[in-house]
Amino acid sequence: MSGIAHHLVKRGIDATRENYRSGSFAQDGDNKPFGHPHAVAVALILTSVLWFFALSAVQYVFGGVVATLTMIETPTATAFKVDPAESDEADAPLLDADEKKSANTEPELFYVKSKPITSKIRTTIKHLVAEAGPWSRFRGLQVALAYHFIHHLLLQLLTALFGGAMISQSFAAVVTAVVLCRLQMLWTHVVISTPSEKKWYRRFPTIDAGKKVILPTAVWALAQQATIYVPITLFVIFDLEGYFRNSSVFNELSPMQQKSVMLASFAVMMSGIATAVLMVFPANVVLKRVQASLLPEENDSIVPFDRTFAGKVQPQVVGGTGVVSMLDAWKTFDWAARFRLVKLYAKIFAIQVSTTVFFVLFAVFQVRMINGDYILY
Repeated sequence: MSGIAHHLVKRGIDATRENYRSGSFAQDGDNKPFGHPHAVAVALILTSVLWFFALSAVQYVFGGVVATLTMIETPTATAFKVDPAESDEADAPLLDADEKKSANTEPELFYVKSKPITSKIRTTIKHLVAEAGPWSRFRGLQVALAYHFIHHLLLQLLTALFGGAMISQSFAAVVTAVVLCRLQMLWTHVVISTPSEKKWYRRFPTIDAGKKVILPTAVWALAQQATIYVPITLFVIFDLEGYFRNSSVFNELSPMQQKSVMLASFAVMMSGIATAVLMVFPANVVLKRVQASLLPEENDSIVPFDRTFAGKVQPQVVGGTGVVSMLDAWKTFDWAARFRLVKLYAKIFAIQVSTTVFFVLFAVFQVRMINGDYILY
């Protein structure tokens, strides 16, 4: 969604600049003078920038911080000791202490799972603020900025080195992700741990820990590339390029053929969504949980987190690997947690759509107010 927002903002700014240069801001549809073209241009650009930052904040706080905590949280369980009943009959006489002892009755333990902190966005943010202060919702932001800046530079360098072909760009993207796997793991550790006195650049994971996340990082990066190549492959198989380049070709088709083209286009769109759900979603969860399993012992998690992953992980000091396997990382992420994460993504999408609608309406309001043609419906 943030990528779409960046593209739309760029298109909007370019269109505003082009219309201003061509003088199309000088008149409206009724050939009446347009009052303040400079003010309209500035207002639209500022609104677009605010829109971009609003969507970026939603994506980072909810899609980054909250989602990562949802992926690694292990709900705690509370034990209750219950004395067994002496008889199933309601009118049975009560036993005294000696009789209970002679009957060899033992108390039973019942475990009740508490509600996860990440079950709601509001409870997650409230917990973060209580544990780490009001700015904790943006925790790890410095690491994220450093990661994206270095990622951009390295990707551009490798793309130029490998060539401009699409397959070369995808290969460069996977290599870049693998090279920066330690920096990405550092972001995860900063997000899921309690506040530390160390600066973030002094908390880099060891090289040995970095080696253990190379494979899940590569799988995650390949899954992201699959969301590009699967739709493109279907686009070519269905031979849809001609219809998108020249709309007259589509208009000349029979109604049945037009329906076939529309169904094929819908299938291409859905293939990208299906690839993201079936490949990127589990790959991202596995990567985050593998990274979390390598959280140093001196760091406590800010939400309940089972470092043993239901007994699947043994510390290195006792001869274990100290890291959860990719398969166990997914298996221990139960269906309740998966549903909780999917529900979170649905909420994020709804928030982003609502934010976009708000800024579009706000932009229309500004143009009408500046133009002096505002009508209150």
